[in-house]
Amino acid sequence: MNIFSKRLAFVLIGAAILLTGCPKKPQRPDPSATLLGPGTGGSISPLGLGDMGDTSLEQRTGSADRFAEENLQRGLLPTVYFDFDKSAIRQSERAKLQEAAAWLSSNPDKTILLEGHCDWRGTAEYNLGLGDRRSQAVREYLQSIGVDTSRLETLSKGDLSAQENATADQMSQERRVELVVFR
Repeated sequence: MNIFSKRLAFVLIGAAILLTGCPKKPQRPDPSATLLGPGTGGSISPLGLGDMGDTSLEQRTGSADRFAEENLQRGLLPTVYFDFDKSAIRQSERAKLQEAAAWLSSNPDKTILLEGHCDWRGTAEYNLGLGDRRSQAVREYLQSIGVDTSRLETLSKGDLSAQENATADQMSQERRVELVVFR
């Protein structure tokens, strides 16, 4: 390719970029046209139920705070442990999940909370994400062996309950997903 061809290609590419330009920014909606725009009196409803006035959470959902400790039963099902900075379920831990699936099968009215935990190392944000990945991995595994996911809820606690500067043995016990039964 000679120098004239190279210059021509450069000019054509430059012209194409100039002619097409950057895409235009999307038009923002008028605030008065949005749900919470000025003067509309709208409100945010996290449950998608519209304006709920002075009703309590219990009245709206039909139950008290499900995650309150008095509504949870710990220790009934085994805890699943993880390797450092991992969310993959170890082969040795899968029998625990099969046991939990059998328990759920014999208790069709029960649901469980998959509570992900981490040791103290890492940032709070990273550990919340890791705890979530761990609880989701357990959920997916239980689903793969036939558990209905409507009976499973996930929650990441990250390193909220972890002991800072813990020993290696203590940290290995903090890298877990607890299977907690809703009462």
